[in-house]
Amino acid sequence: MLAAWYEKKGQARDVYNIGELENPEPMPNEVRVRIYASGVNHTDCKRRSGHGDKDWNYAHHFPDFPIIIPNNDGAGIIDKVGSDVSTFSVGDRVWVFNARYRRAFGTAAEFITIPATLISRLPDNTSFIEGACLGVPAMTAHRCLYSDGDIAGKNILVTGGAGNVGNYAVQLAKLGKANVITTVSSSEKAEKVLMADHIINYRDTDVFSEIMRITDGEGVDRIVDVNLGVHWEINYKILKENGTISSYSSMGDRNPSFPHYELMLGNANIRLVMIHCSPFEALQKAADDITNALKTNSLIHNVARLFALDKIHESNEAVESGEMIGNVIIQISDN
Repeated sequence: MLAAWYEKKGQARDVYNIGELENPEPMPNEVRVRIYASGVNHTDCKRRSGHGDKDWNYAHHFPDFPIIIPNNDGAGIIDKVGSDVSTFSVGDRVWVFNARYRRAFGTAAEFITIPATLISRLPDNTSFIEGACLGVPAMTAHRCLYSDGDIAGKNILVTGGAGNVGNYAVQLAKLGKANVITTVSSSEKAEKVLMADHIINYRDTDVFSEIMRITDGEGVDRIVDVNLGVHWEINYKILKENGTISSYSSMGDRNPSFPHYELMLGNANIRLVMIHCSPFEALQKAADDITNALKTNSLIHNVARLFALDKIHESNEAVESGEMIGNVIIQISDN
């Protein structure tokens, strides 16, 4: 099979190999998927570069192997089924998630063998490219939204609504019948935000005042946060009593101090989300809800750029540039 892999960590242009590897064979609990599209996420790039190995203990979740095929997310068609698998069949269209978690081979190849618990059916109305957008971004969004119960009727703030996680968080929150507020940094990004009730450009608007105006002074029940350390000072002021802040990143301040008593006196819940090691039941619930939303054409996917497999280094550079508004996808086959 044609694949991209690396045997050492470093800059994308320096470490990637493109070539032929043997086709994998599924174990009894696995299926083999012919991959048509592979999603490139920040997590994939950080693992390739070695970012966070020492100070974050990232290697506990993504250990080193002699050969690593990158990427957690993808979509394709099952072409072989292990002897213990009864829930899927050859020919089923599927989207793949968590492919690289504690495993050597991800989706940046023509084939992947993967446990049947890490795939979900891809409806005919959803393309492989769209299916490759889902795993890390959409499932992270779902976990942040629903980890503390139902959201119907709740006021939800999604910071960074034009980001990959933010995009799905806004949409899934609206599908969950929440009142959704989101923040963006530019008018260009505001145009990419879909389904939000209120969009706030934080560069020209006082976020605290605007949120309190929108919520009639009540504040928000939950916050899905892209930069926890940077947003503490606003978050604790707008969070309702017994509210929840769910954060999946804090790159602006990797080791933040937090306003303990202000949060404690509001009985605030702080939830830090890493989707890869979330409880199995939460992953399955997220996959089911996302697939059901796909069936009714309820999700819109922002694809920023497509790359061929032999340009995987460029796909990584695009993600690392921070300039992409939407998902970066490697198109492995156009059939």
